[in-house]
Amino acid sequence: MNIALLEDDPVQAGHVVQLLEEDGHSCDTFETGSAFMGAVTHDSYDLLIMDWQLPDEDGVTVLRELRKRLEWPIPVLFLTQREAEADIVTALDAGADDYMVKPPRAAELKARIRALVRRQTQTGPEDDVLTFGPFTIYRRQRRIQLHGEDLALTDKDFDLTLFLFENKGRLLSRKYLLERIWGVTSNINTRTVDTHMSRLRRKLGIKPENGFRIKTIYQHGYRLEDAHAESD
Repeated sequence: MNIALLEDDPVQAGHVVQLLEEDGHSCDTFETGSAFMGAVTHDSYDLLIMDWQLPDEDGVTVLRELRKRLEWPIPVLFLTQREAEADIVTALDAGADDYMVKPPRAAELKARIRALVRRQTQTGPEDDVLTFGPFTIYRRQRRIQLHGEDLALTDKDFDLTLFLFENKGRLLSRKYLLERIWGVTSNINTRTVDTHMSRLRRKLGIKPENGFRIKTIYQHGYRLEDAHAESD
């Protein structure tokens, strides 16, 4: 899992990164709210861990701005020295999903992260069939219909399409897609993603009259969004 950590104390950041890597996660660290904001809005992360006290602006302000900009509900864990009830309420009301006081206990931090991810990815029986406008996705049957007609898709087409719709509004980098869909973690030529995405646009009939578009974000990746969404 890719995690972004906002922490201006190098010692604290190093400790958290070590705990996360022990659980098999990768973690990028940022010392300022502006650097964190730029990375999160232009790269692909599965979870955010945020401090409150920062050199440029406070974490709550950064979180509120992120919730406005991001169209998908990325899980957020606040990790800070502030422990007053009013502070906890403020962070949760600003959009945090969980709150911990420093220093974090190793086992508890790992467990809370697992719980956040479970809540984010948890599906029920009704989720076997997903409907997005004229598109209907049948998970178990690995079948996709457009206006009630089956689309001719390969297994990789299905995996990529499902992932795009499940992450609608989220920027997905080429590297992240290679890892999640192709299972490739080395730095190979990302044209594989570009070629496949171009073909998928045609196969799916992704166009304004069908309600969606796959937007190419220059030097970053792709985002599935509503056709009427405002451009960056």
